[in-house]
Amino acid sequence: MAASATRHSPVVVELFTSQGCSSCPPAEAFLGELAQRKDVIALEFHVNYWDYIGWKDAFAQPAFSVRQKKYVNSLKVRYAYTPQMVIDGTADVVGSHRDEIDALIQRQLSARPKAPTISMTRDGDTLKVSVGSGVHKGTYDVVLVTFDKPHVTDVQRGENRGQTLKNTNVVRELMTLGAWSGKASTYNVSLAGKAGNGGCAILIQKQGQGPVLAAAEMHFQH
Repeated sequence: MAASATRHSPVVVELFTSQGCSSCPPAEAFLGELAQRKDVIALEFHVNYWDYIGWKDAFAQPAFSVRQKKYVNSLKVRYAYTPQMVIDGTADVVGSHRDEIDALIQRQLSARPKAPTISMTRDGDTLKVSVGSGVHKGTYDVVLVTFDKPHVTDVQRGENRGQTLKNTNVVRELMTLGAWSGKASTYNVSLAGKAGNGGCAILIQKQGQGPVLAAAEMHFQH
């Protein structure tokens, strides 16, 4: 059995990337550094729209491209691009622009509203997620993502041909568990058959893929 809980919510950094994009390796390396921080939840979403240029990204999923396009709408960005980092669902920036990203993370940490408590307990293949009560306007999605341990890939073709890429916290599953509007809620999720050997994260995100109110992560022990 493993357990994880949070009271001071970390900042969620989502990197939209592709192993077929020559501009992405520096951003992926930076995400690996951010993943070491206790005040950041770093997640790597691989999109599939670069697969046609010579290298099919084994971790890319159409659902992740859809998630990125929703951010284009909610953040009023002109278009989707890689490497794109989204900070707490509130702002986007080129994923290799370290100073800008650090500043955005600090801004979110400084402006953090009081967040509901999130706790996760894993017993075998069962994950129990509890979200505490709170007073906030609007309705939020309770989003679960699972992610892998670091991957090392030797790229044979495409723009990154000949490079060895290291990818951290590669998201494998993305699902909405329910809605939260201030009332304490509990969810029991079966992890059986779900990809993601590294861990999982819970995001409490404004419906319409808006700002992230609170988040927590759990790293699996095996």
